[in-house]
Amino acid sequence: MRKVRRTVNRVLLGLIGAVLLGTGGVVLLAGLGLASAWHFSLPGGWPWTRPDDVLLSDEHRTRWVDRGWWWPAVIAVLAVVVLLLLWWLLGQLRRRRLGQILVDSGDGEGATLRGRALEGVLAAETEALDGVERAGVRLTGRRTRPQVRAVLALAPHADPGTVLLRFSDGAVARARGSAGLERLPAEVRLRAVRHRAERVS
Repeated sequence: MRKVRRTVNRVLLGLIGAVLLGTGGVVLLAGLGLASAWHFSLPGGWPWTRPDDVLLSDEHRTRWVDRGWWWPAVIAVLAVVVLLLLWWLLGQLRRRRLGQILVDSGDGEGATLRGRALEGVLAAETEALDGVERAGVRLTGRRTRPQVRAVLALAPHADPGTVLLRFSDGAVARARGSAGLERLPAEVRLRAVRHRAERVS
């Protein structure tokens, strides 16, 4: 499912980019007057054919001038489109979860390890540590240079420094050794688990 989503995302990005690039190129040719100079025929019904053409003619701009809802509706729709595009852009910039890790098998060919399998092992070992209530682990980066991003929910009695040391020297070190990696950097976020106040009598 994730591969299908990634493929659809790339196809949509490619199509939108091609349409925008083609439209912008044709408008630029017409605006600079290069279309006629280069004997380039514009598509039939193309609205911009001369350098003095405008995006919106007076007729189009004043068609709905007697209706007060028109321009606020246009502005609202454009604002929603901009917000959706920004959300889409931020989605592209987010760090993707690593699907596989390239493991040095010692025979020169190498092997692959599922990223989710290593994430599950790391999360289980981390949750077994004293003071850790829950652990969320995610692998990012490249197949040959993975990185760990972890969110640890700490119990009220936990010592953050001790938990970090055990996480680094324990779970992360074992994962690095089992995968045959020289380095396995980790980014850890600590959160406190809310608990009810205890009554002291």
